[in-house]
Amino acid sequence: MPSIHPSAALVKQKYALISALRAQGLAIAEPGAAFLPGDTALVTEGDVIAHPARTVIVNDGPVPSLTPAQGGRPATVTYPASEAGVGNSFVRALVAGPEMPTAADPESLALFTLAERVAQADITVLINGPTGTGKEVVARAIHAQSPRAAKPFVAINCAALPESMLEALLFGHQKGAFTGAAQAGEGFFRAADGGTLLLDEIAEMPLQLQAKLLRVLQEREVIPLGASMPQSVDVRVIACANRDLQAEVAAGRFRADLYYRLSVFPLTTKSLNERRMDIPALAATMILRHAASRAVMPWPSVAAIEKLAMHNWPGNVRELENVIQRALLFAGGATIEPEHIVFDRPMVANDTDETPLTVTTAEATLGKVVQMSEFAAIREMLAACGGNRIETAKRLGISERTLRYRLAKAREQGEEIIRPSSRAMMA
Repeated sequence: MPSIHPSAALVKQKYALISALRAQGLAIAEPGAAFLPGDTALVTEGDVIAHPARTVIVNDGPVPSLTPAQGGRPATVTYPASEAGVGNSFVRALVAGPEMPTAADPESLALFTLAERVAQADITVLINGPTGTGKEVVARAIHAQSPRAAKPFVAINCAALPESMLEALLFGHQKGAFTGAAQAGEGFFRAADGGTLLLDEIAEMPLQLQAKLLRVLQEREVIPLGASMPQSVDVRVIACANRDLQAEVAAGRFRADLYYRLSVFPLTTKSLNERRMDIPALAATMILRHAASRAVMPWPSVAAIEKLAMHNWPGNVRELENVIQRALLFAGGATIEPEHIVFDRPMVANDTDETPLTVTTAEATLGKVVQMSEFAAIREMLAACGGNRIETAKRLGISERTLRYRLAKAREQGEEIIRPSSRAMMA
């Protein structure tokens, strides 16, 4: 994995940033370590820049901004401590590159840490999770960190292929094996030989073909259509499903023996609603992806990020990407504000029902419950930090400004988060 080389001045100025990058799985080089191809330097204004094309300048400043690398000049990210949530996310997106998965929430970080360990064992993996939660991203991460990384990664969607052609596409066919087979085809299994084959939407595979897939997994060989002799394949299979395969087995729609063959090591991706700390990091990555041609990247305000965090995200990461692309269109200028955030349907804070709810409709709505849990978490963290707001905000992964907003909101609703003794300590 490429390393990040922070300057001594940057470590002193943005130590929380370096800690966050390390926690998110990025390799931080030791002082004096050799700068290798693919590495990135993190410096502050005034530091010597030895590798401009592989350098990101990070500065403190009252006005947040991001200037992408242009004409051999390094990218520059400037932000105050109150904007650290978004600023750190932009820096992470710049130094990690497009190939590294975006993860900042403990749930996501734990998943990718587990995926890294699974990658070293050449076993079949089953990834379950709702649509749009990054199952293919996890699969690609497993392949990239495995001994098969130099070989092909082939991804197919079983629901998108014609059922009549699925067998030939998977296992290959000989010339003349069926009408229209003017030449032989190697099939996806042989195309992925030595590498990894991702079978997405595996629950959509017809039962008859499931039996043939089971044989391939057991014998590690395929018989192309029209052939009489099997051909060996060396492929790691990763299967993905957005439905509960155990329930599909019980309903007779999926073979039990194939399920157990696929589920050697099961992984589960969570909905975006369950990993909200990923939202600023994902938003930063998507802004960089979709605004790459702009001289100055639009910066999402704290209020805009909070509006994103309050949404329930029924469409998960795909919906978030749609929202970010709309925001870039509506913003036009240097800042993305809450009015630029437009959802597919009215925002429902922390609610998963189809009918929009507000806290006034019932005292125990899901949004109210989540809010009370949030207040309790802030109260506990404040106590653990001895009432120190700066340390509390850092540990919660939010800016001090956001913490002040939450405290004010709690006071408005009659919640006593800061005890009298805590006030005295902070006075």
